Amino acid sequence: MSEGCYLLRTNLTAVDPSTLWKRYIQLTEAEWAFRITKDELEIRPIWHQREKRVLAHILVCFLAYVLWKALAQWMHRAGLGDAPRTLIEEFAKIKSGYVVLPAQMADGSHRTIYLRCVTTPDEAQKVLLNRLGLRLPQRLRRVDEVKQM
Repeated sequence: MSEGCYLLRTNLTAVDPSTLWKRYIQLTEAEWAFRITKDELEIRPIWHQREKRVLAHILVCFLAYVLWKALAQWMHRAGLGDAPRTLIEEFAKIKSGYVVLPAQMADGSHRTIYLRCVTTPDEAQKVLLNRLGLRLPQRLRRVDEVKQM
C-alpha cells in the first residue's frame, strides 16, 4: 500500500496550515449538512422558486446538521464513537405499532382502543440504549390518553 497525501491550494499565505486544514474540514462538514437531509433523512431536495422557501430549506439543513452533530457528541461522551448513521441504523430496527381493540363500554356504547406498542430491543440495542441513558417504555400510552393531556 502506498502512502497518500492531500493537497490544498490557497491564496491565504499568512494563515497557519493547521488552521487552513480545520477550515477545510469545517467546509466539508457544512457541505455534508446539506446532504444529511437527502441521504440520512431521505428528504429529497426540491426546486425552490421563492426566497422564503430557499431560506426555509437552508434552515432545515442547518437543523439537521446540528442534530447530527449533537448525536455524534452524545455518542462520543457515552464511549460509542461518533458515527450517528450506525446508531440510527441499529435503532431503526426497533419498531412500534398499534394494537387495535374493539371495546364495549359499560353504558353499551362501542369504541375502539388503540394501544401503541414497541418491540423489545435485542442485546446490542439494550447496550446502546443503556450507554446513552435511554429506556424504552414497556407499553406506550393509549391514543385517547395522549389526547386528554
